[in-house]
Amino acid sequence: MNKLSLLNISLVALVFGLNAGNTHAQTTPTSSPDVPNNLQVPQDQNPIFKALAKGSQIYVCKAKADNPNSFEWTLKGPDAVLLNEQGQKIGKHYLGPSWESNDGSKVIGKVKTQADAPQASAIPWLLLQVRSHEGDGIFSQVNWIQRLNTVGGKAPTQGCDRVNANGEVRIAYQADYYFWGGVAKNKGGD
Repeated sequence: MNKLSLLNISLVALVFGLNAGNTHAQTTPTSSPDVPNNLQVPQDQNPIFKALAKGSQIYVCKAKADNPNSFEWTLKGPDAVLLNEQGQKIGKHYLGPSWESNDGSKVIGKVKTQADAPQASAIPWLLLQVRSHEGDGIFSQVNWIQRLNTVGGKAPTQGCDRVNANGEVRIAYQADYYFWGGVAKNKGGD
């Protein structure tokens, strides 16, 4: 192959790469990596996009339900930004659990199953089913969400006692979220 052919191939690749970077949320189908069987999405679902979440898991020091004299850190919810594969902010992830796009669309999920993360210091991997949709943007087609490749985010093992009751801590975390949808979509308060 001569230098001119290599240059042409490089220019074509550059143009396609720049065009891909202009999309709102990288919507090229992205398959999730190998995950445990219990975290697989239904076979009729297709990958829509992937986002990286960077932020915090927020924990509150609460008395245990079965022993009011004993305290534990309880998850309040996440507070993270969502980034596309080019590192551009495309939305946010927060209490619900909710995922909201810059385009105004939003989903709220419900945990169906979980698996321990490969790293002991990381929060579990999850499979979530969408229970409600808002808006007509990128999230309007999402039915299932996988939280994978988690880093950090686990509750502290100390510091929660009567003196610190109702205190909050923020633990840094990041995770890959894979968003899946099928042919039919549910809208509204389903």
